[in-house]
Amino acid sequence: MTPKEKLKVAVIGLILIFLTGIIGFQILEGWGFVESFYTTIVTLLTVGYGDFYPKTDAGRIFTAVLIIIGVGTMLLTIGLLTETMVEARFKVLMGRGKLDKMINKLQNHYIICGCGRIGYLICKELHNEKFDFVVIDSNPEVIQKIEDEGFIYHKGDATQEKTLLAAGIAKAKGIVCVLPTDAENLYVILTAKELNPDIYILSRAIDEGSERRLLRAGANRVMSPYILGGMRMAMAILRPAMLDFIEITTMRQSLELKMEEVTVCEGSSVIGKSLEESEIRQRFGLIIVAVKKDSGKMIFNPLATYIIEQGDKLIAMGEGDNVTKFAQVCFTH
Repeated sequence: MTPKEKLKVAVIGLILIFLTGIIGFQILEGWGFVESFYTTIVTLLTVGYGDFYPKTDAGRIFTAVLIIIGVGTMLLTIGLLTETMVEARFKVLMGRGKLDKMINKLQNHYIICGCGRIGYLICKELHNEKFDFVVIDSNPEVIQKIEDEGFIYHKGDATQEKTLLAAGIAKAKGIVCVLPTDAENLYVILTAKELNPDIYILSRAIDEGSERRLLRAGANRVMSPYILGGMRMAMAILRPAMLDFIEITTMRQSLELKMEEVTVCEGSSVIGKSLEESEIRQRFGLIIVAVKKDSGKMIFNPLATYIIEQGDKLIAMGEGDNVTKFAQVCFTH
């Protein structure tokens, strides 16, 4: 039996003893409810003022039994309550220490500020893709949900500098601001840029007019879920086949086709080769639909003569396993 279960049983036992004392004094001594209630309280607390005490032999025997059982049960209840509180506090301290150690080991991770509906979906996707991330939230219910999922988190206010530092912002690769208001997201952006000027910042915008302010504050990209959702619903009416294609290539559940962004790292065997020479289509069955340069320039439907350079982000489309194999080539010699 766990300490909490023991405490529950002890409390129920104490209540039953308390009720038994009241009823017993009413029956044996003929007292009213108030006198019986008062006498039971002072008996169990061993105060014993002496203004009310049993006059009959049966009442005195009953009181003696009540003292032996009731006082023992009360002491046991207090002990279990103390044990439960100390154990709970100890678990919190141990858990917090463990989480802090895990956060300190992270590098090039992401920080998710706010774990509401959108933040939770982002966390699930990062978790499925096996990316390191830390969630910041202060809502106890949300924290419990995060713990159940096994996410690394820091409980606190994301707009506070000390909270961002505790989440490892100095070593973080990016931060996602999905707090309830644009003002909170704006404050996080300003603080994040001050603590880590090179960090990539993605922010949600609730009001249409907030996008420019968030970008000026330092966000690399600002997205409005309402605008994106509206455009997607409109596409479902106007261009349903196109929407089906996008969902097939971008949704994780798709096993037929996958579209992925693959970065060409230093030392990769495809650097300096043209798309044709790299034999991406022949070896992996993939189509390179676009290339994003380090400068941000996008090259759509690149020619077969395009020379692959280090740092290029190749937007590849094909079967999931083939995309994974090609990513390994881009990362290794």
